[in-house]
Amino acid sequence: MIRAIALALICATPAHANQCGKRDTVIIQLAEKYGESRQVAGLAQNGAMMEVFAAASGSWTITVTTADGQMCLVASGQAYEAHNSPPAPLGVPG
Repeated sequence: MIRAIALALICATPAHANQCGKRDTVIIQLAEKYGESRQVAGLAQNGAMMEVFAAASGSWTITVTTADGQMCLVASGQAYEAHNSPPAPLGVPG
């Protein structure tokens, strides 16, 4: 899953480049405007939190929140698919 998110960050068009705001405000906007809710989250070594928000329509947004509560929209797109399969073991293509 982490590899897929990293690939998405590299390949996705940054439709929301340089769009940042207070985390609570951004989350409300994602819910109200796009119907998106948080699907996954993870912490980086620098303390930033990466989150993926998605909607039943298939729209998705990747955000990064800094320790001071600033949330920035990193990438967005369509055709989000949730997968419940366990991650592939190390060394096995996933």
